[in-house]
Amino acid sequence: MKIVIMPGDGIGPEVTHEAVRVIEALGLGIDMKQAAVGGAAYKAYGHPLPPETLAIAEAADGILFGAVGDPDCDTLERHLRPEQAILGLRKALTLFANLRPAKVFKGLEDHSALRPEVASAIDLLIVRELNGDVYFGEKGYRTAADGTREGYDVMSYCESEVRRIAHVAFRAAQGRKGRLCSVDKANVLETSQLWRDVVVEIHKEYPDVQLSHMYVDNAAMQLVRNPGQFDVIVTGNLFGDILSDQASMCVGSIGMLASASLGERKTAHGTYGLYEPIHGSAPDIAGQGLANPMATILSAAMLLRHSLGQAAAADRIEAAVGKALEDGVLGRDLGGRAGTTEIGDAVLARL
Repeated sequence: MKIVIMPGDGIGPEVTHEAVRVIEALGLGIDMKQAAVGGAAYKAYGHPLPPETLAIAEAADGILFGAVGDPDCDTLERHLRPEQAILGLRKALTLFANLRPAKVFKGLEDHSALRPEVASAIDLLIVRELNGDVYFGEKGYRTAADGTREGYDVMSYCESEVRRIAHVAFRAAQGRKGRLCSVDKANVLETSQLWRDVVVEIHKEYPDVQLSHMYVDNAAMQLVRNPGQFDVIVTGNLFGDILSDQASMCVGSIGMLASASLGERKTAHGTYGLYEPIHGSAPDIAGQGLANPMATILSAAMLLRHSLGQAAAADRIEAAVGKALEDGVLGRDLGGRAGTTEIGDAVLARL
């Protein structure tokens, strides 16, 4: 079993360090190598995703990713900015399915922006398509008829892209409560109408899954009004980007949510993937030992489950995180005083 650790920028090295400690404590004999990415890679090699880093990633079974983003690089040409590293990895490794679980851990109900009785019911999975939509469509600037500047971004999906993400979502629902909600804007967008038509067609292959449809504006409202109604949500790149961040705040903190980006490539024990916390590099607190590493530790659990076939080990990590939270070990993002290393120690002790 081989994985590559990409700490990245800002708080990335701090939080990935704690996740590596947890992986090592399991004693599974996993071969771990480090590779530079993001702003750190640009400063060392002149590119946010050097060929050496990509080669190490391609030889591994999965990636544990920290965060990218460095204010020193904000004035670089867009293709050299740290954030391009994650887009480059998704494209090069064909990582098209983003899985973002959102669940309220026991004892954290009061930390959500929602009423505790509403927040406590949250246990959902958002499946977001990563390789298509308006983010990857034709884009640019042009001059309008009146001589003013006009920016444009083309939203599009081909049938094959919708089919493969739909299969991932239906299979995920089969492994949970058997309910899938497909989110689109089919009343306005032709792209969404195609999305809905294809999802309906794929549903015939999964008769054991209950399928529903919801417009994205209503879905955003329902995530606040009654998030407990959702089991698995599948949606496109743009809508998924927004809804998954909204779900993180319904849970209570962006510092608690892990994610997986999966492709079609199989490993000896599962599916190749990139695993990362959904928070950013937080340069304002980098190097101070203040960041909450739990999202990265939970991302490591997802890596073990999906890419290495170590479901029991993943369960142990998630249980240890839950017990630490229940015992009141809270980072500053949750109103506590525990620092990065202290949180890591607490999870290790309960592991």
